[in-house]
Amino acid sequence: MKNATTRMLAVLAAVTPLALAGCSSDAGGTASKGELTVPVIAGWDEAVASGELWKAVLEEEGYSVNLEYADVAPVYAGLSTGDYDFYTDAWLPVTHGSYVEQFGDSMEDLGVWNDEARNTVAVNANAPIDSLEELAGAADTFGGQIIGIEAGAGLTQAVENDTIPTYGLEGMEFTTSSTAAMLTELDAAMAAGDDIVVTLWEPHWAYGTYDLKNLEDPEGTLGTAESMHVFAREDFSADYPEVAEWLSDFEMSLDQLQDLESAMFVDNDTDDYGPIVDAWIEDNREYVDSLTS
Repeated sequence: MKNATTRMLAVLAAVTPLALAGCSSDAGGTASKGELTVPVIAGWDEAVASGELWKAVLEEEGYSVNLEYADVAPVYAGLSTGDYDFYTDAWLPVTHGSYVEQFGDSMEDLGVWNDEARNTVAVNANAPIDSLEELAGAADTFGGQIIGIEAGAGLTQAVENDTIPTYGLEGMEFTTSSTAAMLTELDAAMAAGDDIVVTLWEPHWAYGTYDLKNLEDPEGTLGTAESMHVFAREDFSADYPEVAEWLSDFEMSLDQLQDLESAMFVDNDTDDYGPIVDAWIEDNREYVDSLTS
């Protein structure tokens, strides 16, 4: 478990964007039905998992799929300009609301595949507080810090603009860097038995790896349950009607998603997700076949 966590943190910390390319043809050597470019944000594990899943599914169906790692703002900008074809991890109404407001006229919303996601502020399960209302008074317990993720993330904006002023947390240092850096801090604190407060979200494999609890948010500053949408570039449905229909019908439960994430990010000893996803597909063949039927 420790080796898998360390490996995952090292992968997330890579500063050079990765491009994972795949080209598919059927057993008879037929040319690809089309080449699709799908963005993924490193460290946003439901994006990585769903992106890798759809890469495998579409390649089984005869498409060529390129996964390209990018930051959140370039993902939406790239969809709006047609550089990317579709993105599987758009959180609404709060987390990615500002990006959809900015670029929505140049994108297609293909629909919701899960409506149980949520943003959180989490602490170690044995921390002496249970609510964000108690955090300011216990700031010293956590070293006066809230450990965040990327500065451009919707979760970061919600914490900065709503959570901190609502609960009087201006006296704490809100550190924003990257998801990888947050997970590194979390891993170190949990190993040392230290108290820590981080911005996080569900679903995430960290909840299965560490003993965590979410701080109550009685004022609702982080929003309630969010929906994960598939967004596509303008005219994608016209250009790829078959794929657009499959993506529009896509549904995946939290249990299924967390099972796939666990296989990819916790139980996996390599940074090669392809074989892991292929094995998961075979173990869940009836569900996977339903995605394109």
